[in-house]
Amino acid sequence: MPDLLLIFIRSLIAFVVLLTLARIMGKRQISQFTFFDYVVGITVGSIAATLAINEKVTIAIGVAGLIYWTLFQLIVNYISLGSFRFRDAVEGSPTVLVENGKVLEDNLRKVRFTFDDLMTKLREKNAFKLSDVEAAVLETNGKVSVMMKAGNQPITPQTLGLLVEEERLPQLVIVDGQLIEQKLKHYGYTKEWLQGEIQKQGAQNFSDVFLAQVDSKGNVYVDLFVDDTDDSQIQQKPLLAAQLRKIQADLEGFALQTKDQNTKQLYYDQSQKLQKLISELNPLLK
Repeated sequence: MPDLLLIFIRSLIAFVVLLTLARIMGKRQISQFTFFDYVVGITVGSIAATLAINEKVTIAIGVAGLIYWTLFQLIVNYISLGSFRFRDAVEGSPTVLVENGKVLEDNLRKVRFTFDDLMTKLREKNAFKLSDVEAAVLETNGKVSVMMKAGNQPITPQTLGLLVEEERLPQLVIVDGQLIEQKLKHYGYTKEWLQGEIQKQGAQNFSDVFLAQVDSKGNVYVDLFVDDTDDSQIQQKPLLAAQLRKIQADLEGFALQTKDQNTKQLYYDQSQKLQKLISELNPLLK
């Protein structure tokens, strides 16, 4: 077998095995690169490279080496979950570099950080002045977490004592012209309501919409297949029809939300009357 073809086959095998084992090891291997993960990553990569180009190493031996190192990593991670001491010995522990606004020189020397290293890490967190920093901690993955002093922290509604309505994750309700009704119902909206909202933004039907996203407050983002639609040219009659359908859908939504039976029936009655009115006006609003 030609050498180039042999290297191609061995490289392909090493790639497939390495990709499979990386999936088994999980996202932690790339999201939290600790000392142990660093050692495992280098070793596994070295074994994979040797398997690809060193003909003296059989494919079986190379694959076995990759599998063994993967098992070591999984076993160590499993033990670490149940033992703090073992986890501390294998992965290390966070080191405080700045505390109460004071730089801890002994801890800097312990982690072999120079003052320039510390300032670089602080600047990466937009902390250019040491006087603004309350605390800084070197995490086990090599990153530095920074807490600014109270006077330099961003103002939030919580610090001002304001109540803020919690938001849920926005949902894509139209993708490539197809309505995803299940996600629409997740927020309690109807097709008629969405139809009215997209018509306000220049679409006549769901098939005109490339993407539509709805948040928990009822805000709708619409991206049309034809992006040069001039919103000022949207005719008033179709817009009025859309608004009426939205009101009718809102009435049905109110009926579902209320627990009072009399109020619920009132909403339903008004919704039916409005639906009848829409049906009568529909020919005139096209």
